[in-house]
Amino acid sequence: MTFLNPLFLLFLLLIPLMIFFYFFNRKKQHSKINFSYSFINLSSIKSSLFHLLFLMKLFTIVLIIIALARPQDTVVSSDTLKKEGIDIMIAMDVSSSMLAEDFKPNRLEAAKSLAIEFIKRRKNDRIGLVIYSGESFTQCPLTTDHDILINLMNNVETGLINDGTAIGLGLANCVNRLKESKVESKIIILLTDGENNTGFIDPITAAVIAKDSSIKTYTIGVGSYGTAPYPTQDMFGRSIYVDVPAKIDENMLRAVADTTGGMYFRADNNSKLANIYQEIESLEKSEIEEIKYYNVTEKYSSFCLLALIIFFIEFILNYTYFKKIV
Repeated sequence: MTFLNPLFLLFLLLIPLMIFFYFFNRKKQHSKINFSYSFINLSSIKSSLFHLLFLMKLFTIVLIIIALARPQDTVVSSDTLKKEGIDIMIAMDVSSSMLAEDFKPNRLEAAKSLAIEFIKRRKNDRIGLVIYSGESFTQCPLTTDHDILINLMNNVETGLINDGTAIGLGLANCVNRLKESKVESKIIILLTDGENNTGFIDPITAAVIAKDSSIKTYTIGVGSYGTAPYPTQDMFGRSIYVDVPAKIDENMLRAVADTTGGMYFRADNNSKLANIYQEIESLEKSEIEEIKYYNVTEKYSSFCLLALIIFFIEFILNYTYFKKIV
């Protein structure tokens, strides 16, 4: 319960003073008339009950003060006034080098798993997926059906398209998917573990096109510093591991991000990649405005009615049972 005019409750501080003056004045009053023993018993009972009138007056005053303070029951409900998400395209490198196991279980599976967690947290955004290696194609266009997107993400693997690392093609494909979007915020998250070594579009050229379409790009270099264990087979068909160097073109990735107003990140293990997704999430927040409705039920009438009933009873008793002889 809340009060619309809570300052009226300060008048309750007068109640102790009223009690004090009531009993102080009662001590000054002494009966001068002698009564029989039986009448004294009846008189003492009636005298004790006479205090009930004062208590009823106090309750009446307290109830009136509470009523003046306007007690209310308030139920708050909310409704979405405006909800505008962000359009996000994820460009994921699926070249064979993404099978390196410096991430657990490997770079590609770690990237997929953390991307799925990111997607699950972006409930109000349209998200799409582009995969690329030597070529590029759209695995999933922009959608709010994140269950479908996650299923398609789980199906991503190496070897779906020709091998290589066509970063420019992957970026350009994402730009093509986003450029017609009407939302205010459009971003690309581009993840790779290598250098642009194929494709007919240079990454910087694709970045300039992204900038012209007001598309911000966050680039992520995935791979440990130095070498990483890579699964392969020897001449006898046995599974072995060889150490392959990480060749991430960080200068190019940083230039792509800077051109579009985004940021470049380097992840050399699972936890750092998870932190990068969380940082991007904190930088790119969806716009949600809510309007709150207050359903108010006035309660002062109940206090007024109770005060009136007590006052009426006190009035009747005062002029009947406790009637004074003048």
